[in-house]
Order: sequence, then C-alpha cells, then structure tokens
Amino acid sequence: MPTGPADRPRRMRLVTGGPLLVEGPVELELPDGEVLHCSRFQVAVCLCRRSKSYPLCDTSHRRRTKSTQDG
Repeated sequence: MPTGPADRPRRMRLVTGGPLLVEGPVELELPDGEVLHCSRFQVAVCLCRRSKSYPLCDTSHRRRTKSTQDG
C-alpha cells in the first residue's frame, strides 16, 4: 500500500493536439543517452517535435502558418 508521493504512480495526461503532461519532478532519457532533469511540478513533453526546446514543449504546436501561393 502506498505510503507517500514516491510510492504512488506518476500521473500523465495526453493533451489532444498538444504535449504529454507528466507530474514532476522527472528525468527524461534522450535517445543519445543524455538525461534531462526537470524539477518542475508538471512537465510538458513535446509530441509534435516542433519545439525549439525539444523534448520539452514550448507550445509550438499552437502556431499555424498560412501558405501563400505566388500567382
């Protein structure tokens, strides 16, 4: 039976069209083996890969660009 915060499961929430929100603090292991330490109470992990601070979300998924056609 859980006795404290470390014993309970981490809550993660998928945001439609947005990031994966993870209760912090967390450590993210990147494909190259580097470990990113995040001490925030909630961490937004980028799923769209548009973030300039990938793997952390910078809300780039919200930006839309209109395409222009030369006529």
